[in-house]
Amino acid sequence: MSEATSRTLNRVAVTGLGVVSSIGTGVAEYAAGLRAGRSGARPISVFDTEGFAHSTGCEVVGFEPGRWITAQPVENLGRAAQFSVAAARMAMTDAGLDDPGRAMVCVGTTDGGGDAGERIAEHVVRDEEIPAELPRRVPAVTLPVAVARELQLSDVDISTVATACAAGNYAIGNGYDAIAAGDVDVALCGGADAMCRMTFTGFYRLGAVDPERCRPFDVDRQGILTGEGAGVLVLEPLDRAVARGARIYAEVLGYGLNCDAGHPVAPDQDSVAACMRLALDDAGVTPDQVDLISAHGTGTKANDATECGAIHDVFGTPPRTVSVKSMLGHTMGAASALSAIACALAIREGFIPPTINHVETDPVCGIDCVPNAAVEADLRVVQNNALAFGGNNSVVLFGRPT
Repeated sequence: MSEATSRTLNRVAVTGLGVVSSIGTGVAEYAAGLRAGRSGARPISVFDTEGFAHSTGCEVVGFEPGRWITAQPVENLGRAAQFSVAAARMAMTDAGLDDPGRAMVCVGTTDGGGDAGERIAEHVVRDEEIPAELPRRVPAVTLPVAVARELQLSDVDISTVATACAAGNYAIGNGYDAIAAGDVDVALCGGADAMCRMTFTGFYRLGAVDPERCRPFDVDRQGILTGEGAGVLVLEPLDRAVARGARIYAEVLGYGLNCDAGHPVAPDQDSVAACMRLALDDAGVTPDQVDLISAHGTGTKANDATECGAIHDVFGTPPRTVSVKSMLGHTMGAASALSAIACALAIREGFIPPTINHVETDPVCGIDCVPNAAVEADLRVVQNNALAFGGNNSVVLFGRPT
């Protein structure tokens, strides 16, 4: 047996959370928004929506980048990078860490900060002056580089994961592996994206954008609302976290990834089920031990039916299954990271966030989606699903630390 396979792996704790979202910035506001079933839906203002029959989205409002970004010029960063940096700084502060030692920064994304170039181009083609809050040029700084620079990390491994709407979970899996193997002392993992015309138009042309609200699992659901934001989790060895008296939100128990590449946009039920089984096996958890599933739950006809079918295949009688996208909209690369943070908060604070905008559950879904109002719950194991275009699936299991 090799040294790599014989050594004892570290257990992995979540000790810090950072959030920028349409229902609250900062972990306290975000938790309150989840408990209240707050909706982030509002008219889109970050790009020109003229020509669209409807343009409701889940936009971040009241965000003050200068509050969080102090070690580099704000004007050099696009909106997604600003979200990433803010969420990472919040997470580090929440974890009570100043010098993380050997660090890793892994950020998942769909657009990768392309929103900035799009907004610059809008003004250039109109021969307008570029607003002061936009970069002077298309930013060349990637999201994790912006985080590492802001936190002034010198001993750091950085990476970007671009598996679209599953990227946040992929990043958490990467951080889990690095901490478990002892390759780094602290991992900052999550996802970020900013609202942009390209993404909105793509989903709009697919007929996948609801005119008013996102209503996952509902018989009358019509699609997603595009959203934006960032979620960053601080991971570290559980033993180290306990030794320094850190607040531990949850333990990362394991994860599963797969890619069926069966269709550009349509999910595959067998592949989604296989990914869930991979995660359960990696975590050493049986289906009956899972108390809650935070579903991908986009609110489209195909996704919700396929995902719920896979859940029934794996679990038989499913645990309660919710979609925080009903509140946040679909935040693309940030989606599964923000959902993961909701899982960690649910475990620590003992509640299940609701699926809002719900009237009648579609029989084809056949789940208890905790409609419209949060409930108190004693949660030991929570599963976080993420399904992306191209058949990129990722599932992470979180548990109450013992």
